[in-house]
Amino acid sequence: MRHTHPTTVIAVGNQKGGVGKTTTAINLATALGTMGKRSLIIDLDANCGATRSLGVPSDSYQGSYEVLLGDEDPVTVALETDPEEGIDFPEGVSLIPANRDLERVDSELIKVHRLTDYRDCLRRPIEKIVATGMWDFVFLDTAPNINTPTAAAYRVAEWFILTATPERLAIEGLNDAMSDIETMRRHTNPNLKLLGMVLSCVNKRTRLATEIIGWVEETFAHAGLFGDFKNRISRSTAVPEAQQTGRTIFQTEPGHKVAGEYLKLAQEMLDRLEAARSMEQGAATTREARRAGVDG
Repeated sequence: MRHTHPTTVIAVGNQKGGVGKTTTAINLATALGTMGKRSLIIDLDANCGATRSLGVPSDSYQGSYEVLLGDEDPVTVALETDPEEGIDFPEGVSLIPANRDLERVDSELIKVHRLTDYRDCLRRPIEKIVATGMWDFVFLDTAPNINTPTAAAYRVAEWFILTATPERLAIEGLNDAMSDIETMRRHTNPNLKLLGMVLSCVNKRTRLATEIIGWVEETFAHAGLFGDFKNRISRSTAVPEAQQTGRTIFQTEPGHKVAGEYLKLAQEMLDRLEAARSMEQGAATTREARRAGVDG
C-alpha cells in the first residue's frame, strides 16, 4: 500500500536515558495508527526498550543490528502483528527490533566498511524502506548517547523530536542533544530539522516541574520551526505498567487521560508537518518566480 505523501523519517532522542524517549516513539506511532497512519519503529538502542515495550523478546529475531551491517533487508525483518508468533502490536505499528548485539556493532561495522564512513550505515536501509511506500512514518528510537547507531540516525532523519521529563538532568541532556543536532546540520545532514520537544511525566503540582516547564517554554520558544510541543504528557503509572506487559496504554486503557494526550500530541505533530510542507512549497514557488524573472 502506497501513500500520498513520502515517508517521513523522524529520530527521537535525548542524551540521557529514562526521559520518555521510547515511550514517546511508541505512543506517537500508536496514536497515529488510530488515525489510519502506518508507522515503522526502528529500535537502535542496545537496551532494546522499544522491542521489549512492544512485547517482543529482545534476542528472538533479527533486526536493527543485521540491518546496520547490511546482512538483512529492513523490510524483510520488520515485524507485524502475528498471533502465531505471539506478536500483538497496536494497529498500524511495525517494528524492526533490537538485540544486545548492537553493543558490538561499531567493531563489526569497521570490518565491513573499511574504506567508507560506516556511520552512513542507515542510509541505504532507509532508502529501501521509503521506496516501498509501506509506511507513513519511520521513528528511529535512538540510544541516550551519540554512539554509531545514533549518529547514523541523525544522518538520515528529516526531523528530530527531543524528549524530556521535568528533571534537571533530563534538561541538561536536551542541551547536549541540541548541540549534536547543530553539529550534524553543519557537517553531514543539512536537512535535519527540529520538529519539537516533548515534555512527559509532567506533574504540574510540583514547584520543580513548574519551574522547568517555564524554562522549557522560554528556551525552546524559537527552537526549530515551531518551538516546543504545546501538548504535554502527564505523569501516570498506567504507561510504564502497560509497557512492562509488552503493550501500550492504547491497548490496556484506551480511555485513559494520557492516551488522549498522546492523540493530541500526534495531531499537533501532523499539523506541524503539514505547515512545514506548505512553507517548503511556498519557498519553492518563490524561487521559481525569481528564476523566471531572471530568465525573462
